[in-house]
Amino acid sequence: MVQYDFPGKDKMIRAFDAAITPDDAQATTEAIRCALIELYNDPAVQLPACCFEPVDDHYARREIYRSDDLGYSVVAMTWAAEQGTPVHDHSGLWCVESVWQGELEIAQYELLETDGERYRFHRTPCLQACTGSAGRLIPPHEYHTIHNRDATDSAISLHIYERPMERSAMFEPVDAASVEGGSGWYLRHCKTLCTDD
Repeated sequence: MVQYDFPGKDKMIRAFDAAITPDDAQATTEAIRCALIELYNDPAVQLPACCFEPVDDHYARREIYRSDDLGYSVVAMTWAAEQGTPVHDHSGLWCVESVWQGELEIAQYELLETDGERYRFHRTPCLQACTGSAGRLIPPHEYHTIHNRDATDSAISLHIYERPMERSAMFEPVDAASVEGGSGWYLRHCKTLCTDD
């Protein structure tokens, strides 16, 4: 794992360490959500320079810190213009996500039923997450998409996971009607997640 040094790193780690409440995902994620908003508004805290560098063919995913003692992982994601994700889960891990630059469209998906590797979802109305905002995902409410809808500018988000997320289930619609109607069947497949330098 690459070790990143950046202004305010120690302050960020102290805030996240203090937020961890063992066996209480609600309290932990709410404390981290509040800490992220404060950290974003603190001029002493800056992300590593590489986080401002998008990758052409996929959104960049850089783990900037991992706690050996408490297990959580901090990942910065850089979204070039119009980059996004398919419907995916977080492998049962809680996560707190904040927007550090730009704006991201978040769509939550409610799981209605399963049939083997087929999953039927209902998409809820999209949320426009603006710079400085933060939200949380706690299983089983973890299915969602993220998109940078801006046609020219990049966006950056910071994600704090319960522990390093090394794989995720991705869900591809079985037909166009699944996407257009907001409800429909998706095929599940697992993906190993990599990080960028």
